[in-house]
Amino acid sequence: MKILLTGANGYIGMRLLPQLLELGHTVVCLVRDSNRFSIDGETKKKVEIIEVDFLQEFQTNLIPKDIEIAYYLIHSMSSSTSDFDEKEAQSAELFNRYMGETKVEQVIYLSGIINDEKLSKHLNSRKNVENILYQGNFNLTVLRAGIIVGSGSSSFEIIRDLCEKLPFMITPKWVLTKTQPIAIRDIIEFLIGVIGNKETYGDSFDIGGPDVLTYKEMLQQYAKARGFTNRILTVPIMTPKLSSYWLYFVTSTSYKLAINLVDSMKMEVVARDRRLQDLLGIKTHTYTEAIDMAFKKIEQNLVLSSWKDSMVSGRFKKNLEKYIQVPKYGVLKDEKKIKVEDADKVLENIWKIGGKNGWYYANWLWKIRGVLDKFNGGVGLRRGRTHPNRIYAGDSLDFWRVLLADKKKKRLLLFAEMRLPGEAWLEFKIDEDNILHQTATFRPKGLWGRLYWYSILPFHYFIFGGMIRNIAKT
Repeated sequence: MKILLTGANGYIGMRLLPQLLELGHTVVCLVRDSNRFSIDGETKKKVEIIEVDFLQEFQTNLIPKDIEIAYYLIHSMSSSTSDFDEKEAQSAELFNRYMGETKVEQVIYLSGIINDEKLSKHLNSRKNVENILYQGNFNLTVLRAGIIVGSGSSSFEIIRDLCEKLPFMITPKWVLTKTQPIAIRDIIEFLIGVIGNKETYGDSFDIGGPDVLTYKEMLQQYAKARGFTNRILTVPIMTPKLSSYWLYFVTSTSYKLAINLVDSMKMEVVARDRRLQDLLGIKTHTYTEAIDMAFKKIEQNLVLSSWKDSMVSGRFKKNLEKYIQVPKYGVLKDEKKIKVEDADKVLENIWKIGGKNGWYYANWLWKIRGVLDKFNGGVGLRRGRTHPNRIYAGDSLDFWRVLLADKKKKRLLLFAEMRLPGEAWLEFKIDEDNILHQTATFRPKGLWGRLYWYSILPFHYFIFGGMIRNIAKT
Protein backbone atom coordinates (compact mmCIF):
# COMPACT_ATOMS: atom_id res chain seq x y z
CA MET A 1 0.00 0.00 0.00
CA LYS A 2 1.00 3.62 -0.44
CA ILE A 3 1.14 5.14 3.02
CA LEU A 4 1.45 8.78 4.09
CA LEU A 5 3.37 9.23 7.35
CA THR A 6 3.00 12.62 9.00
CA GLY A 7 5.34 13.43 11.87
CA ALA A 8 7.82 11.04 10.26
CA ASN A 9 10.76 12.48 12.22
CA GLY A 10 8.94 12.34 15.54
CA TYR A 11 9.40 9.71 18.25
CA ILE A 12 6.58 7.42 17.02
CA GLY A 13 7.14 8.11 13.33
CA MET A 14 10.81 7.12 13.49
CA ARG A 15 9.84 3.80 15.10
CA LEU A 16 6.99 3.14 12.69
CA LEU A 17 8.82 3.94 9.43
CA PRO A 18 11.24 0.95 9.31
CA GLN A 19 8.42 -1.44 10.18
CA LEU A 20 6.27 -0.15 7.30
CA LEU A 21 9.17 -0.48 4.87
CA GLU A 22 9.94 -4.00 6.09
CA LEU A 23 6.34 -4.97 5.33
CA GLY A 24 6.78 -3.78 1.75
CA HIS A 25 4.69 -0.61 1.88
CA THR A 26 5.52 2.49 -0.16
CA VAL A 27 5.94 5.35 2.30
CA VAL A 28 5.65 9.09 1.75
CA CYS A 29 7.12 11.02 4.70
CA LEU A 30 5.82 14.46 5.62
CA VAL A 31 8.26 16.58 7.64
CA ARG A 32 8.61 20.28 8.37
CA ASP A 33 12.33 20.30 7.64
CA SER A 34 13.95 17.56 5.55
CA ASN A 35 17.41 18.67 6.76
CA ARG A 36 16.69 17.27 10.19
CA PHE A 37 15.09 14.02 9.08
CA SER A 38 17.47 11.73 11.00
CA ILE A 39 17.49 8.58 8.88
CA ASP A 40 20.37 6.88 7.11
CA GLY A 41 21.05 7.32 3.40
CA GLU A 42 19.76 3.86 2.44
CA THR A 43 16.40 4.49 4.10
CA LYS A 44 16.11 7.92 2.44
CA LYS A 45 16.41 6.23 -0.95
CA LYS A 46 13.39 4.05 -0.14
CA VAL A 47 10.98 6.85 0.79
CA GLU A 48 9.57 10.02 -0.72
CA ILE A 49 10.09 13.08 1.49
CA ILE A 50 7.81 16.12 1.31
CA GLU A 51 8.18 19.26 3.41
CA VAL A 52 4.88 20.47 4.89
CA ASP A 53 4.18 22.82 7.77
CA PHE A 54 0.60 22.29 8.93
CA LEU A 55 0.60 25.71 10.59
CA GLN A 56 1.23 27.47 7.27
CA GLU A 57 -0.99 28.13 4.26
CA PHE A 58 -2.44 25.33 2.12
CA GLN A 59 -0.44 24.36 -0.99
CA THR A 60 -2.32 22.61 -3.77
CA ASN A 61 -1.00 19.46 -5.46
CA LEU A 62 1.57 18.91 -2.74
CA ILE A 63 0.48 15.42 -1.61
CA PRO A 64 0.40 12.46 -4.05
CA LYS A 65 -3.19 11.71 -5.01
CA ASP A 66 -2.79 7.91 -4.88
CA ILE A 67 -2.30 7.75 -1.09
CA GLU A 68 -4.27 4.82 0.37
CA ILE A 69 -3.51 5.00 4.11
CA ALA A 70 -2.38 8.00 6.19
CA TYR A 71 -1.03 8.27 9.72
CA TYR A 72 -1.73 11.45 11.66
CA LEU A 73 1.03 11.72 14.28
CA ILE A 74 1.18 15.49 14.74
CA HIS A 75 1.17 16.93 18.26
CA SER A 76 2.10 20.37 19.61
CA MET A 77 1.88 19.90 23.38
CA SER A 78 5.58 20.52 23.97
CA SER A 79 5.75 23.71 21.94
CA SER A 80 3.52 25.93 24.04
CA THR A 81 1.72 26.24 27.36
CA SER A 82 -0.99 28.57 26.10
CA ASP A 83 -2.06 28.00 22.49
CA PHE A 84 -0.94 24.46 21.62
CA ASP A 85 -4.61 23.41 21.44
CA GLU A 86 -5.28 26.06 18.79
CA LYS A 87 -2.22 24.91 16.83
CA GLU A 88 -3.34 21.27 17.00
CA ALA A 89 -6.82 22.20 15.74
CA GLN A 90 -5.35 24.27 12.91
CA SER A 91 -3.05 21.41 11.91
CA ALA A 92 -5.92 18.90 11.85
CA GLU A 93 -8.10 21.17 9.73
CA LEU A 94 -5.31 21.70 7.19
CA PHE A 95 -4.61 17.95 7.15
CA ASN A 96 -8.26 17.29 6.24
CA ARG A 97 -7.94 19.76 3.41
CA TYR A 98 -4.83 18.05 2.08
CA MET A 99 -6.49 14.65 2.30
CA GLY A 100 -9.41 16.05 0.31
CA GLU A 101 -7.08 16.13 -2.70
CA THR A 102 -6.18 12.44 -2.37
CA LYS A 103 -7.89 9.06 -2.66
CA VAL A 104 -7.01 8.11 0.92
CA GLU A 105 -9.28 5.41 2.33
CA GLN A 106 -8.19 5.33 5.99
CA VAL A 107 -6.51 7.74 8.40
CA ILE A 108 -5.00 6.38 11.63
CA TYR A 109 -4.65 8.81 14.54
CA LEU A 110 -2.77 8.16 17.78
CA SER A 111 -4.55 10.04 20.55
CA GLY A 112 -4.79 9.91 24.36
CA ILE A 113 -7.15 7.93 26.60
CA ILE A 114 -10.10 10.07 27.65
CA ASN A 115 -11.84 9.00 30.89
CA ASP A 116 -13.05 12.11 32.69
CA GLU A 117 -15.66 14.64 31.66
CA LYS A 118 -13.39 17.35 33.01
CA LEU A 119 -10.29 16.94 30.86
CA SER A 120 -6.86 18.50 30.99
CA LYS A 121 -6.06 20.99 28.23
CA HIS A 122 -3.84 18.36 26.61
CA LEU A 123 -6.50 15.61 26.53
CA ASN A 124 -9.25 18.04 25.57
CA SER A 125 -7.11 19.11 22.61
CA ARG A 126 -6.63 15.49 21.55
CA LYS A 127 -10.39 14.93 21.71
CA ASN A 128 -10.98 18.07 19.65
CA VAL A 129 -8.52 16.85 17.01
CA GLU A 130 -10.46 13.56 16.84
CA ASN A 131 -13.69 15.48 16.20
CA ILE A 132 -12.03 17.49 13.43
CA LEU A 133 -10.55 14.40 11.77
CA TYR A 134 -13.94 12.65 11.86
CA GLN A 135 -15.15 15.40 9.51
CA GLY A 136 -12.62 14.38 6.82
CA ASN A 137 -13.55 12.48 3.64
CA PHE A 138 -11.93 9.27 4.86
CA ASN A 139 -12.47 6.44 7.34
CA LEU A 140 -10.88 7.40 10.64
CA THR A 141 -9.37 4.92 13.11
CA VAL A 142 -8.38 6.41 16.47
CA LEU A 143 -6.03 4.63 18.89
CA ARG A 144 -6.09 6.12 22.39
CA ALA A 145 -3.07 5.39 24.57
CA GLY A 146 -1.72 6.53 27.91
CA ILE A 147 1.90 6.56 29.07
CA ILE A 148 4.20 5.13 26.38
CA VAL A 149 7.22 3.28 27.77
CA GLY A 150 10.23 2.83 25.53
CA SER A 151 13.82 3.90 25.09
CA GLY A 152 13.80 7.60 24.26
CA SER A 153 10.13 8.28 25.08
CA SER A 154 9.52 11.41 27.17
CA SER A 155 7.62 9.46 29.85
CA PHE A 156 10.31 6.81 30.19
CA GLU A 157 13.15 9.36 30.30
CA ILE A 158 11.36 11.40 33.00
CA ILE A 159 10.80 8.30 35.16
CA ARG A 160 14.41 7.29 34.54
CA ASP A 161 15.74 10.72 35.57
CA LEU A 162 13.63 10.85 38.72
CA CYS A 163 14.54 7.36 39.93
CA GLU A 164 18.22 7.42 39.01
CA LYS A 165 18.86 10.86 40.54
CA LEU A 166 16.57 10.95 43.57
CA PRO A 167 16.79 8.05 46.07
CA PHE A 168 14.33 10.02 48.21
CA MET A 169 11.47 11.98 46.64
CA ILE A 170 8.93 14.42 48.03
CA THR A 171 6.18 14.18 45.46
CA PRO A 172 2.83 15.88 44.77
CA LYS A 173 -0.41 13.99 45.25
CA TRP A 174 -0.87 13.41 41.52
CA VAL A 175 1.61 10.50 41.81
CA LEU A 176 -1.36 8.56 43.24
CA THR A 177 -3.31 8.96 39.99
CA LYS A 178 -3.89 5.72 38.08
CA THR A 179 -2.61 5.20 34.56
CA GLN A 180 -2.15 2.28 32.17
CA PRO A 181 1.33 2.30 30.57
CA ILE A 182 1.95 0.61 27.24
CA ALA A 183 5.21 -0.50 25.61
CA ILE A 184 6.31 1.31 22.45
CA ARG A 185 6.60 -2.09 20.76
CA ASP A 186 2.88 -2.67 21.39
CA ILE A 187 1.99 0.80 20.11
CA ILE A 188 3.72 0.05 16.81
CA GLU A 189 1.99 -3.34 16.58
CA PHE A 190 -1.43 -1.71 17.01
CA LEU A 191 -0.63 1.06 14.51
CA ILE A 192 0.32 -1.54 11.91
CA GLY A 193 -2.44 -4.00 12.83
CA VAL A 194 -5.28 -1.62 11.94
CA ILE A 195 -4.02 -0.86 8.43
CA GLY A 196 -6.89 -1.49 6.03
CA ASN A 197 -8.91 -3.28 8.71
CA LYS A 198 -12.50 -2.27 7.91
CA GLU A 199 -13.72 -3.37 11.35
CA THR A 200 -11.77 -0.43 12.80
CA TYR A 201 -13.14 2.21 10.41
CA GLY A 202 -15.00 5.10 12.02
CA ASP A 203 -14.20 4.01 15.56
CA SER A 204 -11.99 4.93 18.54
CA PHE A 205 -10.19 2.32 20.64
CA ASP A 206 -8.43 2.48 23.99
CA ILE A 207 -5.16 0.55 24.08
CA GLY A 208 -2.96 -0.17 27.09
CA GLY A 209 -0.68 -2.70 28.70
CA PRO A 210 -1.94 -5.30 31.21
CA ASP A 211 -0.96 -3.21 34.29
CA VAL A 212 -2.99 -0.42 35.87
CA LEU A 213 -0.59 1.49 38.13
CA THR A 214 -0.29 4.77 39.96
CA TYR A 215 2.64 6.98 38.98
CA LYS A 216 4.12 6.18 42.40
CA GLU A 217 3.94 2.45 41.65
CA MET A 218 5.57 3.08 38.26
CA LEU A 219 8.49 4.84 39.97
CA GLN A 220 8.83 2.05 42.53
CA GLN A 221 8.66 -0.74 39.94
CA TYR A 222 11.25 1.02 37.81
CA ALA A 223 13.62 1.19 40.78
CA LYS A 224 13.00 -2.49 41.57
CA ALA A 225 13.63 -3.49 37.94
CA ARG A 226 16.94 -1.59 38.04
CA GLY A 227 17.99 -3.22 41.31
CA PHE A 228 17.64 -0.41 43.84
CA THR A 229 15.00 1.08 46.14
CA ASN A 230 13.69 4.61 46.42
CA ARG A 231 11.69 6.34 49.12
CA ILE A 232 8.67 8.39 48.09
CA LEU A 233 6.85 10.81 50.39
CA THR A 234 3.61 12.23 49.01
CA VAL A 235 2.49 15.69 50.14
CA PRO A 236 -0.80 17.44 49.32
CA ILE A 237 0.56 20.98 49.27
CA MET A 238 2.71 20.98 46.12
CA THR A 239 1.02 23.27 43.57
CA PRO A 240 0.92 22.43 39.84
CA LYS A 241 3.43 25.22 39.16
CA LEU A 242 5.80 23.93 41.83
CA SER A 243 5.36 20.39 40.49
CA SER A 244 6.29 21.64 37.01
CA TYR A 245 9.46 23.28 38.34
CA TRP A 246 10.26 20.06 40.20
CA LEU A 247 10.08 18.03 36.97
CA TYR A 248 11.94 20.69 35.00
CA PHE A 249 14.96 20.93 37.31
CA VAL A 250 15.31 17.23 38.09
CA THR A 251 14.64 15.76 34.65
CA SER A 252 15.62 16.54 31.07
CA THR A 253 12.14 17.75 30.13
CA SER A 254 11.45 21.29 28.97
CA TYR A 255 9.43 23.59 31.22
CA LYS A 256 6.58 23.85 28.69
CA LEU A 257 6.28 20.08 28.48
CA ALA A 258 6.51 19.79 32.28
CA ILE A 259 3.54 22.16 32.74
CA ASN A 260 1.37 20.26 30.25
CA LEU A 261 2.39 16.88 31.68
CA VAL A 262 1.53 17.90 35.26
CA ASP A 263 -1.81 19.19 34.03
CA SER A 264 -2.54 15.78 32.45
CA MET A 265 -1.16 13.66 35.30
CA LYS A 266 -4.02 14.75 37.53
CA MET A 267 -6.42 12.85 35.24
CA GLU A 268 -6.93 9.09 35.47
CA VAL A 269 -5.88 7.41 32.21
CA VAL A 270 -7.14 3.80 32.10
CA ALA A 271 -8.37 1.83 29.08
CA ARG A 272 -12.11 1.14 29.24
CA ASP A 273 -12.09 -2.09 27.24
CA ARG A 274 -9.96 -4.56 25.25
CA ARG A 275 -11.89 -4.52 21.99
CA LEU A 276 -8.91 -3.83 19.73
CA GLN A 277 -6.60 -6.23 21.58
CA ASP A 278 -9.14 -9.00 21.07
CA LEU A 279 -9.85 -8.02 17.45
CA LEU A 280 -6.17 -8.04 16.44
CA GLY A 281 -5.07 -10.81 18.81
CA ILE A 282 -2.30 -8.71 20.35
CA LYS A 283 -0.86 -9.66 23.73
CA THR A 284 0.60 -6.56 25.33
CA HIS A 285 3.73 -6.46 27.49
CA THR A 286 3.78 -5.69 31.21
CA TYR A 287 5.32 -2.47 32.53
CA THR A 288 8.36 -4.36 33.84
CA GLU A 289 8.82 -6.09 30.48
CA ALA A 290 8.62 -2.69 28.75
CA ILE A 291 11.41 -1.36 31.02
CA ASP A 292 13.58 -4.40 30.29
CA MET A 293 13.08 -4.00 26.53
CA ALA A 294 13.92 -0.30 26.74
CA PHE A 295 17.22 -0.97 28.51
CA LYS A 296 18.19 -3.70 26.06
CA LYS A 297 17.93 -1.08 23.30
CA ILE A 298 19.90 1.44 25.36
CA GLU A 299 22.66 -1.01 26.27
CA GLN A 300 23.01 -2.13 22.65
CA ASN A 301 23.02 1.50 21.38
CA LEU A 302 19.93 0.71 19.28
CA VAL A 303 17.72 3.63 20.31
CA LEU A 304 16.01 4.58 17.04
CA SER A 305 14.45 7.83 18.21
CA SER A 306 14.25 10.09 21.22
CA TRP A 307 11.85 12.86 22.16
CA LYS A 308 14.94 14.95 23.05
CA ASP A 309 15.83 15.24 19.36
CA SER A 310 12.51 16.94 18.69
CA MET A 311 12.79 20.69 18.17
CA VAL A 312 10.33 21.24 21.00
CA SER A 313 12.84 19.84 23.50
CA GLY A 314 14.86 23.04 23.13
CA ARG A 315 14.62 26.67 22.11
CA PHE A 316 15.45 26.27 18.43
CA LYS A 317 12.24 26.59 16.42
CA LYS A 318 13.41 27.82 13.03
CA ASN A 319 14.50 26.13 9.82
CA LEU A 320 18.01 24.73 10.16
CA GLU A 321 19.04 25.98 6.71
CA LYS A 322 18.85 29.60 7.89
CA TYR A 323 21.66 28.99 10.38
CA ILE A 324 23.99 26.68 8.47
CA GLN A 325 25.74 29.70 6.92
CA VAL A 326 27.78 30.98 9.88
CA PRO A 327 27.87 34.82 9.85
CA LYS A 328 31.19 36.55 9.14
CA TYR A 329 30.43 40.13 10.05
CA GLY A 330 29.43 41.62 13.40
CA VAL A 331 30.58 38.51 15.21
CA LEU A 332 33.21 37.53 17.80
CA LYS A 333 35.30 34.41 17.27
CA ASP A 334 37.59 31.98 19.01
CA GLU A 335 39.53 30.12 16.32
CA LYS A 336 41.96 27.29 16.99
CA LYS A 337 43.65 24.79 14.71
CA ILE A 338 46.00 21.85 15.08
CA LYS A 339 47.70 19.36 12.77
CA VAL A 340 46.37 15.81 13.17
CA GLU A 341 48.04 12.53 12.25
CA ASP A 342 44.98 10.36 11.60
CA ALA A 343 42.05 12.40 10.29
CA ASP A 344 39.60 9.47 10.39
CA LYS A 345 40.26 8.71 14.05
CA VAL A 346 40.03 12.39 14.98
CA LEU A 347 36.73 12.58 13.08
CA GLU A 348 35.44 9.69 15.20
CA ASN A 349 36.40 11.68 18.31
CA ILE A 350 34.42 14.65 17.00
CA TRP A 351 31.40 12.44 16.28
CA LYS A 352 31.44 11.19 19.90
CA ILE A 353 31.43 14.63 21.51
CA GLY A 354 28.90 15.43 24.24
CA GLY A 355 26.59 13.18 26.23
CA LYS A 356 28.34 10.65 28.46
CA ASN A 357 31.61 11.17 26.59
CA GLY A 358 31.68 14.83 27.56
CA TRP A 359 33.49 17.72 25.88
CA TYR A 360 37.08 16.45 26.10
CA TYR A 361 38.26 19.08 28.57
CA ALA A 362 37.05 20.58 31.89
CA ASN A 363 33.77 18.67 31.86
CA TRP A 364 33.03 20.00 35.34
CA LEU A 365 32.93 23.53 33.89
CA TRP A 366 30.54 22.41 31.16
CA LYS A 367 28.32 20.87 33.86
CA ILE A 368 28.33 24.12 35.85
CA ARG A 369 27.35 25.99 32.68
CA GLY A 370 24.55 23.50 32.17
CA VAL A 371 23.23 24.01 35.71
CA LEU A 372 23.35 27.79 35.29
CA ASP A 373 21.50 27.47 31.99
CA LYS A 374 18.80 25.32 33.59
CA PHE A 375 18.27 27.86 36.38
CA ASN A 376 18.00 30.55 33.72
CA GLY A 377 15.22 28.69 31.91
CA GLY A 378 17.43 26.95 29.34
CA VAL A 379 17.76 23.28 28.36
CA GLY A 380 20.88 22.47 30.40
CA LEU A 381 23.03 19.42 29.70
CA ARG A 382 20.57 16.69 30.67
CA ARG A 383 19.34 15.98 27.14
CA GLY A 384 22.64 14.28 26.32
CA ARG A 385 22.61 12.59 22.92
CA THR A 386 20.61 9.73 21.41
CA HIS A 387 23.49 7.73 19.87
CA PRO A 388 27.03 7.45 21.27
CA ASN A 389 28.75 7.82 17.88
CA ARG A 390 26.14 8.76 15.27
CA ILE A 391 24.95 12.32 14.67
CA TYR A 392 22.31 13.67 12.30
CA ALA A 393 21.28 17.21 11.45
CA GLY A 394 18.54 18.26 13.85
CA ASP A 395 19.73 16.08 16.74
CA SER A 396 20.07 17.57 20.20
CA LEU A 397 23.56 17.43 21.69
CA ASP A 398 23.44 18.55 25.33
CA PHE A 399 22.58 22.25 25.04
CA TRP A 400 23.49 22.39 21.34
CA ARG A 401 21.49 21.60 18.20
CA VAL A 402 23.23 19.85 15.29
CA LEU A 403 22.95 22.00 12.16
CA LEU A 404 25.24 19.99 9.91
CA ALA A 405 26.92 16.59 10.29
CA ASP A 406 28.81 15.70 7.13
CA LYS A 407 31.43 12.98 7.55
CA LYS A 408 32.45 13.07 3.88
CA LYS A 409 33.33 16.76 4.17
CA LYS A 410 34.62 16.16 7.73
CA ARG A 411 32.50 18.93 9.20
CA LEU A 412 30.27 19.22 12.26
CA LEU A 413 28.35 22.43 12.96
CA LEU A 414 26.43 23.08 16.19
CA PHE A 415 24.09 25.90 17.22
CA ALA A 416 23.67 26.85 20.88
CA GLU A 417 20.27 26.38 22.53
CA MET A 418 21.46 27.64 25.91
CA ARG A 419 20.25 31.00 27.18
CA LEU A 420 22.59 33.62 25.72
CA PRO A 421 22.58 37.37 24.98
CA GLY A 422 23.17 36.48 21.34
CA GLU A 423 23.61 33.52 18.99
CA ALA A 424 26.47 31.01 19.09
CA TRP A 425 27.91 28.42 16.72
CA LEU A 426 30.58 25.78 17.34
CA GLU A 427 32.25 24.22 14.30
CA PHE A 428 34.73 21.39 13.80
CA LYS A 429 36.30 20.82 10.38
CA ILE A 430 39.30 18.86 9.08
CA ASP A 431 40.73 20.26 5.84
CA GLU A 432 42.66 18.54 3.04
CA ASP A 433 45.98 19.15 4.82
CA ASN A 434 44.77 17.27 7.93
CA ILE A 435 44.40 20.51 9.89
CA LEU A 436 41.63 20.40 12.47
CA HIS A 437 39.83 23.75 12.70
CA GLN A 438 37.73 24.48 15.78
CA THR A 439 35.76 27.73 15.63
CA ALA A 440 33.41 29.25 18.20
CA THR A 441 31.38 32.10 16.68
CA PHE A 442 29.21 34.46 18.71
CA ARG A 443 26.84 37.11 17.32
CA PRO A 444 26.11 39.37 20.32
CA LYS A 445 22.86 41.18 20.92
CA GLY A 446 23.76 44.67 22.05
CA LEU A 447 26.17 45.69 24.79
CA TRP A 448 25.20 42.82 27.12
CA GLY A 449 26.19 40.34 24.47
CA ARG A 450 29.64 41.81 24.11
CA LEU A 451 30.14 42.04 27.87
CA TYR A 452 29.15 38.37 28.16
CA TRP A 453 31.68 37.30 25.53
CA TYR A 454 34.60 39.21 27.02
CA SER A 455 33.74 38.09 30.56
CA ILE A 456 34.11 34.42 29.63
CA LEU A 457 37.06 34.89 27.26
CA PRO A 458 39.63 33.67 29.86
CA PHE A 459 37.64 30.45 30.26
CA HIS A 460 37.53 30.03 26.48
CA TYR A 461 41.33 30.11 26.33
CA PHE A 462 41.64 27.06 28.57
CA ILE A 463 38.45 25.18 27.64
CA PHE A 464 38.66 25.44 23.85
CA GLY A 465 42.44 25.00 23.88
CA GLY A 466 42.23 21.83 25.95
CA MET A 467 39.30 20.56 23.90
CA ILE A 468 41.02 20.74 20.51
CA ARG A 469 44.20 19.14 21.86
CA ASN A 470 42.30 16.19 23.35
CA ILE A 471 40.13 15.74 20.25
CA ALA A 472 43.27 15.58 18.13
CA LYS A 473 44.69 12.73 20.21
CA THR A 474 44.44 9.31 18.54
